[in-house]
Amino acid sequence: MRYTKDWKDYELLDCSGGERLERWGNVILIRPDPQVIWNTPKTHPMWQKADARYVRSSQGGGHWEYRKELPESWKINYKDLTFKISPTGFKHTGLFPEQAVNWDMMREKIAGAGRNIRVLNLFAYTGGASLAAAAAGASVCHVDAAKGMVHWARENAELSGLSERPMRWIVDDCAKFVEREIRRGSFYDAIILDPPSYGRGPGGEVWKLEDQIYDLVGLCAGVLTENPLFVLLNSYTTGLSASTMAYVLGANMKKFGGSVSAEEIGLPVTASGMALPCGSSAIWTAE
Repeated sequence: MRYTKDWKDYELLDCSGGERLERWGNVILIRPDPQVIWNTPKTHPMWQKADARYVRSSQGGGHWEYRKELPESWKINYKDLTFKISPTGFKHTGLFPEQAVNWDMMREKIAGAGRNIRVLNLFAYTGGASLAAAAAGASVCHVDAAKGMVHWARENAELSGLSERPMRWIVDDCAKFVEREIRRGSFYDAIILDPPSYGRGPGGEVWKLEDQIYDLVGLCAGVLTENPLFVLLNSYTTGLSASTMAYVLGANMKKFGGSVSAEEIGLPVTASGMALPCGSSAIWTAE
């Protein structure tokens, strides 16, 4: 499993009974996590002192229960990047902290490329990967179907001092955008794909990861330059193993040579000294 130990403003304090106990800056939150199937004793004192807890509803969805009034949003940092954190109605906070290990990887690749790198970030959410790529010197095209998430990503770019970097902000269905880029002859040196397990596009298009990811990766291969740097594919779907993701990526990138690696990514847990799995990443690189 790959994970970073470089977070200062985020900490996974403990996890048990289907929940995470997390510190986001100075705010302590409890959120559900289906990966947490164990029921170890909840001895960490902050379980009883958390500022807010997300409670699932039997009818679906859920709501936050607050122990004290919290600001609508607050900021946290990862190295030189700054993110706005805000509890949403879907349990999320606007950031997946386990992805920091991938931000570090892509920054190293881009900084060491010795050339100008164009990055396409698909299903780009609030822009963690976009900011990392831009901070390393890449020009970035950030694409997400949700207008609110793209606006949030632009806020994060401003907070991180990156608003003057070459970044395009696109609200669109990711597959349709790639198809248009191919027709326009617009090519990229690196692609980041961070698709949801299930979702809908702006026109109501249904997205299901297992059914569509192979074809999408194949489509994306058509928008790569002749000398691509990397392709990163993330999955939060428990039914897709890291090796399955590697096969999907390797089969579609075969013509470029290079190599594929894939592992789970996760977060270190302070209370246990172990790591919580948070999905898988498959990475194709030119080397």
